[in-house]
Amino acid sequence: MVDAAVMEKMEAGFAKLAASDSKSLLKKYLTKEVFDALKNKKTSFGSTLLDCVQSGFENPDSGVGIYAPDAEAYSLFSDLFDPIIEDYHKGFKKTDKHPARDFGDVDTFGNVDPTGEFVVSTRVRCGRSMEGYPFNPCLTEAQYKEMEDKVSSTLSGLEGELKGKFYPLTGMDKAVQQQLIDDHFLFKEGDRFLQAANACRFWPTGRGIYHNDNKTFLVWCNEEDHLRIISMQMGGDLGQVYRRLVTAVNDIEKRIPFSHHDRLGFLTFCPTNLGTTIRASVHIKVPKLAKDYAKLESIADKYNLQVRGTRGEHSEAEGGIYDISNKRRMGLTEYQAVKEMYDGISELIKIEKSL
Repeated sequence: MVDAAVMEKMEAGFAKLAASDSKSLLKKYLTKEVFDALKNKKTSFGSTLLDCVQSGFENPDSGVGIYAPDAEAYSLFSDLFDPIIEDYHKGFKKTDKHPARDFGDVDTFGNVDPTGEFVVSTRVRCGRSMEGYPFNPCLTEAQYKEMEDKVSSTLSGLEGELKGKFYPLTGMDKAVQQQLIDDHFLFKEGDRFLQAANACRFWPTGRGIYHNDNKTFLVWCNEEDHLRIISMQMGGDLGQVYRRLVTAVNDIEKRIPFSHHDRLGFLTFCPTNLGTTIRASVHIKVPKLAKDYAKLESIADKYNLQVRGTRGEHSEAEGGIYDISNKRRMGLTEYQAVKEMYDGISELIKIEKSL
């Protein structure tokens, strides 16, 4: 049973959200009926409905407002997760099944901007969770340490261009820290949405960052997800960036089993990031299109692309540079997700040149 104090917090939070003018998906789908059906449930990791929704209760300005405290939560609280997933992922219905993993023919992508006029840099990243561990809110301090040990020893076995070094956040040397911040590699402690979701406990224990010698391959350990695997470089050679990521993911997967769901694909902390979990993006300068932002948005929309400011979500475009990425991560393969970005960016460049 869910204990009385948790129940009281849940009831109060629900009443507060219901009375607010929040536009979150949580408010839209957490009806009284759904709330009553789920409020007494607990996963085998001990997660309750409150663990899923507390961030959305505390931050009525959330866009989504829900996180999964462990992999099981997606099934146990599916009456709430499923409609939110369908809404966010543009019609990925309860009856739909995410396709099997398929990175496709990695050699079909080339450079989206061979002359180097428009694309400043390219990156492709994915999230992964380690099987047998809950997500952030339910992890103990001992589990954080154990996971960091597993990740750092696994990554120290990488070879070739992936070979590099793991830097634990705990006890990090100030000069190293500053260098990693200057390289835009280091993540900071979570924002208020993650804080409220209880994703930042025992910080910085169990957190760390790995990068290869060329600084084109990164792994974040226990930032928002157990693992964020990132491949990036200056310029527009998406083919090279994607190949590096695929090699790394395949290599890491041989040593660490990942949480995977028959219907939802790869599981991560945030329901916006399920399925392929792939986000392929470029920093791009399109000054002419940027003058007509509505037009830029409408082209992006046509190719299922998301336009953000230079520093990602909730930021401005600095010096007319936008961060543009694929929007869809579910219901299509890894290859198709990256291809949407590739095709969309090629089209944007073509239009920019014609203006």
